[in-house]
Amino acid sequence: MARHAAYAVGQAGAVAHVAAHELGAAAYAIKAARAAAPEGENETAGRLECQWQRNQLPEAIRELVLDDQRLRKDICWSMCDC
Repeated sequence: MARHAAYAVGQAGAVAHVAAHELGAAAYAIKAARAAAPEGENETAGRLECQWQRNQLPEAIRELVLDDQRLRKDICWSMCDC
């Protein structure tokens, strides 16, 4: 779990200058939530994290981000399917 949380922080801080990498931090945070969940609750924890992230999106960019997630879901291990 700590590894995925560290990846999320590193991704957010290190690749912000590359627009194509903006989903990485979100995907790693979902992986961290799954890894931290009790056994058998991994998928639910990942879905809840994904939904929480989507609820934080400002309305002005919501559809842009959701469209980007759909287009590039293979790059982010389908983490943003919630």
